[in-house]
Amino acid sequence: MADATPQIEDKSKPVEDELAGSEAPLLEHLIELRKRLIYSAVAIIVLMVICFIFARNIYDALLIPYMRAIPNAELIYTAPQELFFTYLNVALFGAIFLGFPVIASQIYMFVAPGLYKHERKAFIPYLIATPIFFIAGAALVYFAVLPMALHFFASMQTDDIKMLTSVSEYLGLAMLLILAFGACFQLPVVLTLLAQIDLVHVDLLKKGRRYAIVAILVFAALITPPDPISQISLAVPMYLLYELSILSVRMVERRRAAAAAASSATDLSPSDESSS
Repeated sequence: MADATPQIEDKSKPVEDELAGSEAPLLEHLIELRKRLIYSAVAIIVLMVICFIFARNIYDALLIPYMRAIPNAELIYTAPQELFFTYLNVALFGAIFLGFPVIASQIYMFVAPGLYKHERKAFIPYLIATPIFFIAGAALVYFAVLPMALHFFASMQTDDIKMLTSVSEYLGLAMLLILAFGACFQLPVVLTLLAQIDLVHVDLLKKGRRYAIVAILVFAALITPPDPISQISLAVPMYLLYELSILSVRMVERRRAAAAAASSATDLSPSDESSS
């Protein structure tokens, strides 16, 4: 007599096969992590050498907001080696900025083997969104925040007290603001990814608005220079990004609910046909 037992195991078999290749001992994971770190470090070193060749051009580009905010201003350096190390910092900054997609792709390659196929597809849009949000934060600093901060600092000059800025100090300010805004603009990406793995919910974000505002203000005060222009310029976009994150998380939850409803409807349809 033929076995009439339904083959339930076949449905779970593709999922098991999909993850079978991702199972590896801890040592193999550490070797893979080392390989990804080496690739990232090599990319940064190569880009740093290239950027050092064009360090003067990169620095001139970073100097445009300063010259627009303070026309005919002169920058100085007070130590013989200061300009050389400034160009090194410019090269490192350019390498990190240009190498960010490489670093992100290496992170994805390290994480991807442990994800389901549909999870890997869901992860790719965030991989694309990460540099876009970073560039948006950097552009906000370059075209708006940095000129406003420089105008504020220059307005404190008097006839007896003049602002003589060193090249390293200005570069440090510009790099700090660009990297800080670029990192903070990742807030929607991070919260949406947490929502994808069911660690963050809309209700939790709504209830935490007041705490988020306090945390944003404290973070902006710690990471930016001690002037109100820079702090407010970072705090306001971060709060708007927090509200954008709520909308993005709501979309994720709606898609999950729709997928669950479709899945339950598919599971119920065979039983309905057999009962009829």
